[in-house]
Amino acid sequence: MSNFNKTDEVAIATIRTLAADVVGKANSGHPGAPMGMAPVAHVLFSRCVSGPRSFPERLLIVGLPRFFNANPKSSKWFNRDRFVLSNGHACALQYILLHLCGYKLSLDDLKNFRQVGSLTPGHPEAGHTDGIEVTTGPLGQGFANGVGLGIAQAHFAALYNKEGFDLINNYTYVFTGDGCLMEGVASEAASLAGHLQLGNLIYTSSIDGDTAVAFTENVEQRFLSYGWQVLHVDNGDSDLDSIAGAIAEAKKEKAKPTIIRLRTTIGYGSKQQGTHGVHGSPLKADDIQALKSKFGFPAQQTFHVPQETYDSYAEAAARGAQAEKAWVDLLAAYGQKYPKEHAELTRRIAGELPAGWEQSLPTYKSSDAAQASRKLSEIALTAITPSLPDLMGGSADLTGSNLTRVKGTEDFQAPSTGLGSYKGTYIRYGVREHAMGAIANGLSAYGGIIPYVGTFLNFVSYAAGAVRLSALSKHQVIWVATHDSIGLGEDGPTHQPIETAAHFRATPNLDFWRPADGNETSAAYLVALKSKETPSILSLSRQNLPNLENSSIEKAAKGGYVVHEEANEKLTIVASGSEVSIALEAASKLKAEGINTRVVSLPCWSVFDAQPQDYKLSVLRSGAPILSVEALSTLGWQKYSHEQFGLFGWGASGPYKQIYEKFGITGTNLAAVGKKIVGFYQERGIQVYSPLLKAI
Repeated sequence: MSNFNKTDEVAIATIRTLAADVVGKANSGHPGAPMGMAPVAHVLFSRCVSGPRSFPERLLIVGLPRFFNANPKSSKWFNRDRFVLSNGHACALQYILLHLCGYKLSLDDLKNFRQVGSLTPGHPEAGHTDGIEVTTGPLGQGFANGVGLGIAQAHFAALYNKEGFDLINNYTYVFTGDGCLMEGVASEAASLAGHLQLGNLIYTSSIDGDTAVAFTENVEQRFLSYGWQVLHVDNGDSDLDSIAGAIAEAKKEKAKPTIIRLRTTIGYGSKQQGTHGVHGSPLKADDIQALKSKFGFPAQQTFHVPQETYDSYAEAAARGAQAEKAWVDLLAAYGQKYPKEHAELTRRIAGELPAGWEQSLPTYKSSDAAQASRKLSEIALTAITPSLPDLMGGSADLTGSNLTRVKGTEDFQAPSTGLGSYKGTYIRYGVREHAMGAIANGLSAYGGIIPYVGTFLNFVSYAAGAVRLSALSKHQVIWVATHDSIGLGEDGPTHQPIETAAHFRATPNLDFWRPADGNETSAAYLVALKSKETPSILSLSRQNLPNLENSSIEKAAKGGYVVHEEANEKLTIVASGSEVSIALEAASKLKAEGINTRVVSLPCWSVFDAQPQDYKLSVLRSGAPILSVEALSTLGWQKYSHEQFGLFGWGASGPYKQIYEKFGITGTNLAAVGKKIVGFYQERGIQVYSPLLKAI
């Protein structure tokens, strides 16, 4: 006998018809996938794991758990199950579910789908709509985010769960499609998830279209080879018992992630069902009316939600509220028995950093030995890690080059492998840069974790899609990006990032740091760790950098400061990273020729831009031309300088000092360039204003 009844059929029909209305009113969107996935969505979000379904017995099932364990009235409850819609173009489905479940999303919000200022944008956006965990739309990203959410749960459970106190036991459910599975980022993430044996991940992949022209691989065999459990539901259109059974079976598997291959009919119920025509275009008016009539709904009425559907989802919400209350009581009892762990866990849930952690950041004098900023980064991480359990690091198979693993740190690994445990805080990502970035977004989205990840700066470009979503979603992810210029030397143009800094400096809500010495490196970590809603990239050198005489954490934390002051200057040189010390050498040579030259270090443009205008104008002041110097593309430096010196093409292979000489980035050549600039402006009597002075 089926566990499902007429009420479930009505609810599923409600989702399907609402999807048609939502997309139809906007005259934009994707109705097909929401209509096809309505049954699995309904089973996941509203139904109990087991129990009676008949109307007179509804009150009896309030205490039973449902598959998806969350409280819509408290959407940030820490132990909630997480849901990710990786195929974010199907967001009408997620918005409908959020509305029915009782999140802060009204029927009017559904009517404003894809309209300016609405809570229902064209793809789900974290932080914008109540109940959305991660931003999805670029295919495959949500798939990888889910792996990050799963890692976070396993880590917290290993750290804080005690006998009798199963505090952290949530699951991550991900809806995905064949489009996501074609993206390389999903394959990278799936491979790692299988290796890590993340049994808390349950993915549902809908098969709703013909992919024969480009995608004929055996997906099941691929995921089996990754170490996943693969389950099948052949009739995802109406076999609710099989859907429920598959989810229940997935929850039993504790040592493997699960993917349920669900065969559905795209646009189920419409005249175009099963065709690509219903994928990304609204249904025609007559088709929508016929769809409603088919399901017994008023054909002319739009956005119709039967009361019994609202009642059904209200029951699910009541179960979620009851589950949260039980958890809060359990947490309080935990605090009585384990006060130290309780204090740390609640601090992390609240997103607060430990008091005084910044006091451990290393400081430097100019007499201290020159070191590569990647080494200075390692020193900083080693100093702050003991007081910051929130940090969870990793590298894309470049640990020895990125210097991201603090000595004594345990690897995050499945306990059965003998390679580490889920208590570990260092993730071996393998050569999977894109998945690493997207997984880090999931770690950040879970809460209580500040992820940092490492690779060469050049290969952060591999993960640009994930970095962009970090910035858009306000995920606090820190990239330790080493080998940051032609200074990496012999590996040559293929590894030397020329354009990368310009790309990421142009990205809104992303702090790109290029520190020049030890104090600036510590400042980068200080600001990055305090910036709860902004990701950061720390662009670090391979070559040794001298510690500057006038640097400090306090000065560098402003993003830019005067590192060498001169009165009545004729030139200011502004630089970042490894070129600051070269600029100082040039200034000394110019001084010897009677040309007073100031030097400004600008380690982070976006942080400097946020400073008061008076301060910025004191650093990059009027009166003398400003020359920017960087061993990268000059694009963007026009905002801070009148003249720019850098690279206008690719780098070269060879010892780094010879490469710097080849491109003229030496104290001697920069002094000659500076002298030429001073003469140019003096000869023409040009009145020089700060480049920061603009009309708008």
